[in-house]
Amino acid sequence: MRAVVFEEFGGPLDVREVPDPVAVPGGAVIRVEATGLCRSDWHGWMGHDPDITLPHVPGHELAGVVESVGDGVAEWRAGDRVTVPFICACGRCAACARGAQQVCERQEQPGFTHWGSFAEYVPVHHADTNLVALPGAMSFSTAASLGCRFATAFRAVVAQGRVRPGEWVAVHGCGGVGLSAVMIAAACGARVVAVDVSPDALELARTFGAEVCVDASALGAGVADAVRSAAGGGAHLSLDALGAPVTCVNSVQSLRRQGRHVQIGLLPQGVHLPMDRVVPLELEILGTHGMAAHAYPEMMAMVASGSLRPGLLVTRTIGLAEAPGALAALGAGTGVTVIAPRMG
Repeated sequence: MRAVVFEEFGGPLDVREVPDPVAVPGGAVIRVEATGLCRSDWHGWMGHDPDITLPHVPGHELAGVVESVGDGVAEWRAGDRVTVPFICACGRCAACARGAQQVCERQEQPGFTHWGSFAEYVPVHHADTNLVALPGAMSFSTAASLGCRFATAFRAVVAQGRVRPGEWVAVHGCGGVGLSAVMIAAACGARVVAVDVSPDALELARTFGAEVCVDASALGAGVADAVRSAAGGGAHLSLDALGAPVTCVNSVQSLRRQGRHVQIGLLPQGVHLPMDRVVPLELEILGTHGMAAHAYPEMMAMVASGSLRPGLLVTRTIGLAEAPGALAALGAGTGVTVIAPRMG
């Protein structure tokens, strides 16, 4: 099969022929029809993830068709249209037993723990635990946008963030996951303040339901003050959807008393939080890490009803040959880029 491969962190990315994957017992091979280009892929390429061994094929937001299944798979067969959470669980550990597959003790991640979906085929282990059926009307492009950014944002806003109608929600960083959070929070009846340095990103955020847009490039250290002013004293819920020390701190400082901060973006170097504010205001600091396959129905129902329209986040579709350049240049555009491995 054809796949995007790199042999050194931060080094050249090439499209080349590599061996086809084989379905292991309990697993499946998916023919990739669409796969998202995500900032997490960039982190992996740059060497920020300790699970990656070289050479490597990135990619973890995928949708496609079951090509083959291994022995012991009961619920899936060749030809099924599926997507996959970016956290693939074992289905047997203590975390999985309590329904928390997104923090599985033996989790695997396509594109990180093993070769991923910037390829024509990708292997998935524990298929009965991890595959999610696609509604017939959902395109592969839309489905590919769900697996990491949209599902992660959904759980961050709805489950971890416990959003309620009428609350103020601040979203710091309006890339793919941030725009997803804006759309989801607005669909849940919240009032959204979107924060970014890009006018184009803020315009998309407004399109997806943001009531207030804050241009962080013009405010410097005053971002949190601007959010608190717009939100009548501070956000009830604030999310760092970028993963940078400045956006994390701004998110925490944007909160009102007893507000909730949810960290979505990766912070490989860590951050010093303003604990002098966390303690007296009784702020909550929460992380979020994807969403388990069994939790997809609520999100899928909102997509089916039209209250959530993740397909609108996809602003560009490219072929596999264009993927190396797009990954290297990640961050230069807005919205979600989807790779169609069979295009062109």
